[in-house]
Amino acid sequence: MKRMKWVALLLVVMFVFSVALSGCAPKTASNVIKIGLIVPLTGNVATFGQSIQNAFNLEIKQAGGTVAGYTIQTVVADDQNTANQATAVAIKLCTQDKVSAIVGSATSLTTIPISVVCEQYHVPFVTPTATNVKVTMDPTRKIYAFRACFIDPFQGLAGATFDYNYLHAKTAAAMFDETNAYSSGLKDAYVQAFTKLGGKVVAQMAYTTTDTDFSADLTQIAKLNPDILYLPDYYQKVSLIGGQARNLGVKSIFMGGDGWDSSDLSFAVMNGSYFTNHYSADDPSPTIQAWVSAYKAAYGSVPDALATLGADATLIVLQGVRDAQSTDPTKIKDAIQNLNGFQGITAKFTFGPDGNPVNKPAVVLQINGPAKKYNFITEVAPS
Repeated sequence: MKRMKWVALLLVVMFVFSVALSGCAPKTASNVIKIGLIVPLTGNVATFGQSIQNAFNLEIKQAGGTVAGYTIQTVVADDQNTANQATAVAIKLCTQDKVSAIVGSATSLTTIPISVVCEQYHVPFVTPTATNVKVTMDPTRKIYAFRACFIDPFQGLAGATFDYNYLHAKTAAAMFDETNAYSSGLKDAYVQAFTKLGGKVVAQMAYTTTDTDFSADLTQIAKLNPDILYLPDYYQKVSLIGGQARNLGVKSIFMGGDGWDSSDLSFAVMNGSYFTNHYSADDPSPTIQAWVSAYKAAYGSVPDALATLGADATLIVLQGVRDAQSTDPTKIKDAIQNLNGFQGITAKFTFGPDGNPVNKPAVVLQINGPAKKYNFITEVAPS
């Protein structure tokens, strides 16, 4: 009987000791790093998110699913291209999932609120494609925010420079979404640059995201007959406006920004139009052609700019982890800021004090409707 009591007592002690040890154990394995991805997988720009996710997955796979000795665990969230949803999923990734870094999101509409969350919780993120200035500066530097793309003041300048010098346009009108920071910010940059070059902006027509009938504004633009109609919005809205414009007799050349880049753009409606973008799949660079081949092999299609910048953003995060040799978000942030000439796909990345890559050029593409592709026209470099 005494022997049985001693055995029972020993078992209780062993149980208590094991519970105590388990309570001291880390919540996650020490050799795992969590990397988040926030993109719009549903909603009005779902093709953006799908392209970025494809690239993200491909780069993680090509890295062998590991970085700096850590096994990569990805946490994917759909922001639905709404500010409220973006805020909610960013908070979840930072506080519940405890990611070390985030890739995303696609649009300025969602990335600006994500930047606020990441700054609050000290988690670095790299947006592939959000071009509004407020992503990294509002008004002072958000030190955990980075981007793989150029910003709208330069994109607007590049578009205006092309229109004025290459197309010899003297007049322009602009239609823009006043409720969308990307659309309104890009419009402002274009108008300022085109006017400074010597062009005349004859109309600036504002609408909201939910508007679908643009006949009143387009009828007025048809009467003004500007050389250029600047449309700084996403592919769905641009296709809608473009179709209504042609039906109402607008003869202007359409010009826009990187938000046009989607397989769901109406190529027939937008045939012959131009837009500024971040890269061309026709670029003969060995780095770009190797990327195009890898993406085509994985997904059976040519990568758009969203995918290509998604790959760059992922590569930047991975290199930050390698240089930091840590899962600590602040150390990864510091490592990304200190990148100097890191070879990505669209550029060699060095980040300025504003969190933006320095000296990134833009390309101008023309829509080839019958072929459903974009023809490379020229490159515009920062002055």
